[in-house]
Amino acid sequence: MGLPSALDFSGKRVVVTGAASGIGAATAALFGELGADVVGLDVADGSLDLRSPEGIDAAVTALAGTPIWALVNCAGVPQTAGGSTVMTVNFLGTRYLTEALVPQIVAGGAVATVASLAGQGWPEHLDQLGELLATQAFDDGLAWVLANVEAMDDPYFFSKEAVILWTRRRARGLRHEHGIRMSTVSPGPVESPMMPAFREAMDENILEWTAQQSIGRMARPDEMALPLVFLCAPGASYVSGIDLVAGAGFKCDLDEGLVDFSGRAM
Repeated sequence: MGLPSALDFSGKRVVVTGAASGIGAATAALFGELGADVVGLDVADGSLDLRSPEGIDAAVTALAGTPIWALVNCAGVPQTAGGSTVMTVNFLGTRYLTEALVPQIVAGGAVATVASLAGQGWPEHLDQLGELLATQAFDDGLAWVLANVEAMDDPYFFSKEAVILWTRRRARGLRHEHGIRMSTVSPGPVESPMMPAFREAMDENILEWTAQQSIGRMARPDEMALPLVFLCAPGASYVSGIDLVAGAGFKCDLDEGLVDFSGRAM
């Protein structure tokens, strides 16, 4: 039996950043199984450096001439990379790459970006996030980051908040002007190659507690791949502007006051 048309990516080019490991690798593999022509980009092989406009421009130039169905932004770095690098890679570079590739993304296609359960506090920082989102050029955004990063409680959290709010605000324009859908996936704790760095930068007890409260374990990278693929699928043509929280119900339980805080180490 062939693939259902809703999940058939045959003949469709999909670009996945951060494709060398973790969620990016799992997502690229799943797209391949569904027939997509997958282009994986990663700093590990020198094909993409989100820290510089020049590095991003080089990647975009290499992709020139071929229509793209979907861009999936999985590349990111943890707190241990340093605040300005975290903000540059996770938000500024991701935004720059996305906007640079928009002209190549076909109508009906999609952009899906990895955010985080850690970014769910965005409504509490609208003024500060708004200042960042108001910057248009990469250099202007970097100047804002350098002037404000020291005051951030956690640049990783803030970078993911920025990704979520940027997507919410940009999705309408992409949809109406280009016919492109745009959404995010916010994973809970994922047992990926980045997890040791998260354990180093954060309270490991909180990470484990969150996992236990959600479903009793951390997620696997492949469990984040399917939500990302879904957002880009032909059959998800009426889905845009959402943040799909893939945290095994943790945020829902938190919102409903059902989370048990008694075992949380303080």
